[in-house]
Parts: sequence; structure tokens; C-alpha cells
Amino acid sequence: MRWRQYFQNQRVMALNQIVTPFDSAVLETKEQYKAYFQIVKHAFKQLVHSIAKENICNELETTLITQYCELLTYSLEAFRIKYLFSDEEKMRIDLTESGFPNYLEFRYLYNDLELKKEHMRKLPDIGKIKEEFLQTLLRDKKPISDRKLHQAASLVYYSSVDQQFIFKRFVQGKIVKVEEDFAQYMVSWSFYDVSYNRPFICYMYFDLHDESVAEYKPKIYEVLRNTADRDMSLDMMAYAIDKKLPNLWPNRIKKIDLGPLHNVFAKDELQVTHALLKAIANKVLDLGSYAISLTVDEVISSGDFVEGNFFRKQYLQKWEASKPQKYLFTSHRVMQSLYDNIPDTLRSLSGAPIEIPSLKLN
Repeated sequence: MRWRQYFQNQRVMALNQIVTPFDSAVLETKEQYKAYFQIVKHAFKQLVHSIAKENICNELETTLITQYCELLTYSLEAFRIKYLFSDEEKMRIDLTESGFPNYLEFRYLYNDLELKKEHMRKLPDIGKIKEEFLQTLLRDKKPISDRKLHQAASLVYYSSVDQQFIFKRFVQGKIVKVEEDFAQYMVSWSFYDVSYNRPFICYMYFDLHDESVAEYKPKIYEVLRNTADRDMSLDMMAYAIDKKLPNLWPNRIKKIDLGPLHNVFAKDELQVTHALLKAIANKVLDLGSYAISLTVDEVISSGDFVEGNFFRKQYLQKWEASKPQKYLFTSHRVMQSLYDNIPDTLRSLSGAPIEIPSLKLN
């Protein structure tokens, strides 16, 4: 039986036999939710640790990656609570080269919390819920109904999730002063690209001319939000930022692509994902096996040129792009399986796959 048919035909949903239909982008069962969130949270945690350990980014950049990933992890935990006992709504995993929740899930989550008070008014008092649970479990010796569990989960969701910590389509970082030979300041931002449905983190190192940070900061943030809020070639992004901020001299821009996440729930056509799914289907690898890709793009200013005419001219940067650095993070066992099946793909990386601890689903 081909591996794709394996995922379509299986129906047993016990924890040690979780499968996902290949043509479906929806998590259907509590076991699937539990497994998916374990995989994604483990992947982010190990990714941040490995980036620091392997010196892929400098200390400040790594600290900022940690902060952005904490927002993503917080949002994932909110998803887990939201959907855990919901029979009507199902969370969607993106069908593109992602492995992460579809961007619309983040928007729905944010919109939910904007109507937090309205939703809370429709739910019973938490004290009443606790009393009913105790009576059902201790006196009546019966299991809690799914409807009551959903009410309790909704109360936890609306009372504990804070809207300001949800990862949005664009997340603006602060401008910080840096001690670099090539720049005085650095600003970071992150976005969840709606085409690829995965998170990106960007850094820009720059100097200011005839402007103070305090006065120019609103303009910088506005331009980044309107110009650099989606994936594009870095030289195009750099030119657009440079053009719209004449008093800012960008020296270096770096973009980090966090993903795709290759796992049993992924739906893409990538070789790493296919090899992983095939190994899981053949029981060579456990269901909790995964790999996460990471790509680092960077452009550096190599000089400037003048654009415009005598009456209205602007000095813009010439950009020199370095070769994108491609990394893969996975456990030793997955690494061995990938070397056995797609060695050429692994050799095309910027270095050998980076080993991270394996995940055991529980």
C-alpha cells in the first residue's frame, strides 16, 4: 500500500495510531490536538536553543527570536484550550509549505478575544461549573458531559488568554542601540506570511541622518508595517524601506524563515516531508518524529547611488546579497532515515542537519 493511501484509509485514533487524511487540513480528535501541540511547542523550544548553540545568530538576535517564539507558543496554547472540547469548530493546518496553523486561525483568535466580555456573559459562573463537576464526579459517579467540558474550557480560554500576547500578522519590535562598526541602531519585526502561512523574523541595522530616534521612530514603524509585512526578496524589501525613509541609512537586513515544520500533520509536497511521512507510515519512525527547516537571508550595503534629478535627488543603497543559509533541525533517528532516503537533499543544506532531542508523545 502506498504511504498516501495509508493515511487516507486508517480510522483508528488511539494515541499510538494517530493518522491524518492526506487531503484534509483539519484536526479532528483530541488525540490529534494533543499530539500536534506537543510537536509544535517542542520544535520551537529546541529551535531557539539550537540557534543560540550553533551561533546562527548573534546574542541580541537570538534573544529577539526567543521573544517572538514565545508569542507563537502562547498563541498555540490558546488554540489548544479553544479547540480541546469543541465539537463544532476544528483547527486548520495549512496546506502550503508550512506545517503551522493557517493564518486565519490567528485572526479568529484575535477576533474572539475582542468579544471576550460578550462571550463570557453567555457562559455559566465558574463557581457553578465547579460545583456541578464535583456533584457529577463524587456524588453521581458519572463522567462529565462534553457540553460541560466545553463550557469549562471556554471559561479558561476567555478568562486566561490575553489578546496582547497573541501573535498577529505583523509584530513590531523596538529600536535598540547597538555597538557595531557598521551601524548605530537595530530594529526587529516579525510577520506571519499569509501566502506561506509561517512566521518570519527580520532585523535591520541602520544609522540616522539629521534625525533623532524618538522623532523618527513613528515613521520607521509605519514604513515597516506597510512595506515589510510579507515575504519578498530582501533586495526589494531593502530598496522599498530605503526609498521611503530618506533620513535612515540601512546597512544590513536579515530575514529568518522559521519553517516549514515537517511532521505527520504537514500537507506539503517537500521531499523532507514526504520522506518523513513515508517512514512514519512504514513504522520506521514514531508519530512524534519531525524536522524543522530554517532559512537565513541577508543583504549588506556595498555603497550608494543617486536616484532622481538635480532638484529632487535621493541617495539609495546598493545591496549585495549573500547565499541563503539553509538549515534542518531534527533528531538523530530522523536524520538517519533522511540520509537513507534523500541524501542529495540533505547535502544541499548549508551544513549537516543539526541534531535536537527527539520527542516522545504522551
